[in-house]
Amino acid sequence: MGRWRTAGGALLRVIAVWVVSTLTLMVLAGILPDFELTSDNGDGITRVALTAGWGAGAFGLLSALVWPLVVRAFLLVPALVLGLLVFFLNGSLLLIALRLIPTGRGAADPETAVIVAAVMSAVASATSTALAVRHDDAYRRRLSRLALRRRRRRGGHGDGPIPTPPGIVFIQLDGVGERVLRDAVGQGLMPTVGAWLRTTHRLTPWRTDWSSQTGASQLGILHGTTFDVPAFRWYEKESGEVMVSNRPASAVELQRRAVERTGDGGLLTVDGASRGNLFSGGADQVALVLTAAARRGRRNRSRAGYFAYFSDPANAVRTAGSFVAEVGREIAQATRARLRKQTPRIGRGGLYPLIRAFATVVERDVVVAAVMGDMLAGRTAVYADLVAYDEVAHHSGPHGRDTAQVLKRLDRSLALIADAAEHAPRDYRVVLLSDHGQSPGETFESAFGLTLKDLVRAGCGLPVPRRARRTRSGAEARYAVRVALHRPVDENPGVAEPVGQGPAEGEGGSEPRPGPVVLASGNLGLVSFPDIEGRATREEIDRRHPALLTTLAAHPGIGFLLVRSREHGAVVLGPDGVEVPLAELADEQGPLRGFGRGAADAIRRTDTFPHTADIMVNSMYDPVTGTVHAFEEQIGSHGGLGGEQSRPFLLSPHTLSRPVAGHDELVGAVQVHHVLRRWLREGQGPQIPLVTEAAAVMEDSPSTSQAEGSFPVSGCAVQDKTS
Repeated sequence: MGRWRTAGGALLRVIAVWVVSTLTLMVLAGILPDFELTSDNGDGITRVALTAGWGAGAFGLLSALVWPLVVRAFLLVPALVLGLLVFFLNGSLLLIALRLIPTGRGAADPETAVIVAAVMSAVASATSTALAVRHDDAYRRRLSRLALRRRRRRGGHGDGPIPTPPGIVFIQLDGVGERVLRDAVGQGLMPTVGAWLRTTHRLTPWRTDWSSQTGASQLGILHGTTFDVPAFRWYEKESGEVMVSNRPASAVELQRRAVERTGDGGLLTVDGASRGNLFSGGADQVALVLTAAARRGRRNRSRAGYFAYFSDPANAVRTAGSFVAEVGREIAQATRARLRKQTPRIGRGGLYPLIRAFATVVERDVVVAAVMGDMLAGRTAVYADLVAYDEVAHHSGPHGRDTAQVLKRLDRSLALIADAAEHAPRDYRVVLLSDHGQSPGETFESAFGLTLKDLVRAGCGLPVPRRARRTRSGAEARYAVRVALHRPVDENPGVAEPVGQGPAEGEGGSEPRPGPVVLASGNLGLVSFPDIEGRATREEIDRRHPALLTTLAAHPGIGFLLVRSREHGAVVLGPDGVEVPLAELADEQGPLRGFGRGAADAIRRTDTFPHTADIMVNSMYDPVTGTVHAFEEQIGSHGGLGGEQSRPFLLSPHTLSRPVAGHDELVGAVQVHHVLRRWLREGQGPQIPLVTEAAAVMEDSPSTSQAEGSFPVSGCAVQDKTS
């Protein structure tokens, strides 16, 4: 009897959706001039209703049967393009549905078909949702059946007992610092998080390493080590390549090194799922994971995670509509900022509106849906990254109206996940955390008229663009070179000369040598000399470029430098000729005044990395305003030391043990990793085994002889590149 009642209820809901879709089709036929459901001689209302019913039914069947196959075929298309194709595909299905009407009375122009299909999918989705909400018990039963089906698919027994140990869902709000979260809760922007804080959760700040960016932090959180990740991008002399954390091949190599160093596969090795991350964490279930993007085989393609979401045409249309709205929102916000002459401000044209919409809409919707699916399937551990805030804050700044709207929408996503937990086959504990914060500030180039690369080249006596020579910083640097070398400096930027080539100063020779490789990671800069084997010493740098270190250390936009001396070991250089051996470096003293607690230890740790650059450059930091100067085009940045960027958070349920005892500080992503592992053990979750995932990673990865995402460098200075 229960099955017949369930089947009867499902049939009634299908009929209700069909009737509403039929009425919608009739209304649209009356409104839109290029959409018809009648013959040339006109038809009565009954004939029009029958025609609309045929069309609505055919469109519904095609959407249910054909759409999933079409989406699977288009998984070969880049995800950003797939989002834009949704409207076209839906319109094509409607045109086919109209042709299937037996009387042949349906007709529409292609442009009109796109509009009609979008409206019909949205109405059908809204009707189905309303019916599910109206019958809450039926909705719960449907979620339970879905969970049961997923467990059976995974090889479990559907009629067995519900697993009793609670699972854990880790949600990473990329780039949201502790202060931003507290302010958002205080302003009522995040009511879901606010309710957790008042009732069930505790908030714990933690401190990043010097490299305050996702590549280092997420590698540490998921794989237990941040060793030899000095920045978001860095130059490796032995291979002549630039490692970039968000390039698939670089991410695969970083994960391989981490697994090799730690001896275990990661946080999610047993019954885990990784969603929207740079690294897999050892999870078997991955979607939108960068390391999976470099694997061979259809099953391992990262974009396969889109299929489960976009196979539902209502999801596709809803996300596509939100995508278009987000593009319009970004254009309007950028225009408003330009008209109001807001400062600081950077360019937000080109493809950026599309990139922002992908991060804030498509990635968010797919990841949230995947997490909810994991919970309904009863997985033990899920780690997901929502990047929306980080993307917008880079271009709009970490504080303001633009990012406030993003935080509101992220809170709604968290509410959806919390609701899914109520219908899951096991209890779930939701842990919210971030990988870093963001510090505001005008870019280095905007403040001083030249890039860090320009300043380094000027300090080396190499040609720089005319605009850089005309700035005060460029002129001072080139004057310092003239004084140091006792000779004029070539003012010709050298159009035909390869960038980064210059004469060998101080040796009397004229043979060119490779110029410096200059990279940026937020407000952290890295300078490397490719032709010097190993890490260049201060003495070698001074011999070749006697004005460079003094030019950099004395610049008002730079806080301090880290270099290694053959005689004194590693030293930190600051303004006014300040020089402190690394062993004697102390927080809030000398060059680190104002940078806060833990800065000295973070620098000392980075100095031990094999791929630390010859010169590590940290921008200035103003503790009064909290601002830094990014060496790339970002007015909200992270990657170095200074301000909110180094202060992320960990929001955990009271049912889990405290992250740290008493007044101890939580320092570094590796310590966060150990806390999360402890929580998994407390819930009798996966006992993370000592396995070597490195072999599997390398087997699935492309050849590293010319790795995708690595940029070969041969004697050139690499342009600062936005992350």
